[in-house]
Amino acid sequence: MAEQQVQPLQAQKHANIKIKNGINIEFLKSQHIVPVVAHEFARAANEFPLAFVKNNENGQFQAVALFGLEPGENLFVAEDKWTAGYVPMALTRYPLGLVKHPEEDSFGVVIDEASSLVNEEEGNALFENGAETEYLTRRKEGLVSYVEFGRVTEAFTAYLAEKELLSQQTLTVEINGEKRDINGIYLIDERKIAELSDADFLELRKRGYLAPIYAFLTSTHQVARLARLKAQK
Repeated sequence: MAEQQVQPLQAQKHANIKIKNGINIEFLKSQHIVPVVAHEFARAANEFPLAFVKNNENGQFQAVALFGLEPGENLFVAEDKWTAGYVPMALTRYPLGLVKHPEEDSFGVVIDEASSLVNEEEGNALFENGAETEYLTRRKEGLVSYVEFGRVTEAFTAYLAEKELLSQQTLTVEINGEKRDINGIYLIDERKIAELSDADFLELRKRGYLAPIYAFLTSTHQVARLARLKAQK
């Protein structure tokens, strides 16, 4: 797989650059988890099990979709095609991205020049006569939205952690009659949600957290889907 060549997006340098529609399958083949934001929990939960993983260095949790049962495995890529009905937002942004300015609260757009989606022959032009195309404007708006969604999701996740509503659990799946454990993940503890005081439950509702919580809880049923896909392979 080619190394990434991430460069600031510049009208002059990238005047003739086009981006093909699609996602970076080469990268995806070996990804068993991908970050998700709370705004897409409902859609992602129809396809993938959702979980939280903990960063052992800073103790923070991050919401992820599980694509495989072990590192390096993506059960939703078959014959170089994406087989799920939904693509998480983290993947649709590529090959563009936002990088935060080190000193200011502003962001700059970057592009991975090594991406197979980037070329000069076919796809969506980024610039015309030195000006941004409508396509690029839309893509930039999407990048900014994703950063905002990420901030909301961080606050949501931090709140769940603070209220001790996340618990480390092992998911057990059966593949061709053999039991397999998925370790190191955290789930929203349904029992603890049920035991919340009326005031705490109301606070979840006020913050708009109930919808993503319930979407997350329904996603656990998709673990059986991963086991099925694994058995087929």
